[in-house]
Order: sequence, then C-alpha cells, then structure tokens
Amino acid sequence: MKKADAALIRFEPVEHRHLPLLDRWLHAPHMREWWGEPEEELAMIRDMIEGRDTSRPFLIVLEGEPVGYIQYWYVGHHQNESWLEKAPWLRELPADTVGVDLSIGDPAKLSQGIGSRALKAFAEKLVADGHESIIIDPDPANLRAVRAYTKAGFRQVPHLVGRTGDSLIMQFKSSARETTR
Repeated sequence: MKKADAALIRFEPVEHRHLPLLDRWLHAPHMREWWGEPEEELAMIRDMIEGRDTSRPFLIVLEGEPVGYIQYWYVGHHQNESWLEKAPWLRELPADTVGVDLSIGDPAKLSQGIGSRALKAFAEKLVADGHESIIIDPDPANLRAVRAYTKAGFRQVPHLVGRTGDSLIMQFKSSARETTR
C-alpha cells in the first residue's frame, strides 16, 4: 500500500454485533501474546459499548473490511489509587492525556504497515478533535509494535524511560503541531 492509501482506512465504533469478530481476534496467538485473557478483554469492550467504561472502542476498517481494533482511554480517569498502584507513571501525565491501544486482528494483515498508518490517522483525528497529549504504552519487548508506533509519529517520553515497568511510554508528535507536556 502507498501513503495515499491511508485514506482507505476508517474507524467504525464497536457495536455488540462486532463482539464475535473481536472474540476471534482476541483468541489469535499474535493478540494473546500482548493482550489479556480474551474473556476479560471482551468484557471490558462490552463495558465500553454499554457506557460503563469511558474508553472508546473502534474497528480499523481497510477498504471496507475490518482488519483491526483500536481504542482510546482517558488518563485522568485512571489516575486513581487502583490504577496508580499498578502504573504509578500515570500521575506524571496531564489528566487530559488520552492513551491509545491497538492491534491488527487479522493475522494475514500483519507486517504490511497498516497498523502504523491506522495509528497515525487515528492520532491525527484525536488531535483534530482537540486532544493535545496522546500516548501509547507498548511492552518494550514488543519490537514490532514499537517500530510501528515510531513510524506513526510516537516518541519515547524521556523523563519516563526506565521508570514504567513493562510499559514503554510513547507520545504522539503531530506533524501539524508539537504535542508536548
């Protein structure tokens, strides 16, 4: 795919009818490696759909076909004792920061640059919607993800390097404007 093909990527809000597809993806080995237990992840997505969680879930749709999952969540909603105990680095980010998580669900679509193009388009949409600080927090051992996120315009947050356990905190640097702390 060429750079112009990014226009062929769109984001569709997840609905109940998408849950069987997400369940299938969450059970795939390439997702199981980096995501939690499929039943727990699906329950969290269901909570998002039904408004019990403020995170926003979307399908990544390429040329009309769902190929992956992406969501954003509000750091400020996670700056509470239960989350800070597991991820104390959250207190060092502005409360209005949004975090993004994603995965290509269809294993046949891996290693084609779709993830980095989708992430860049999604982050630019978040910037256009008024979000100035956007992060992603891959496991540093997930080298495929770290490379894709770097290609999408995310950079390590220097003051958090080495202080975030099994998360590498990366922040989006928009080509339209700098998004700094």
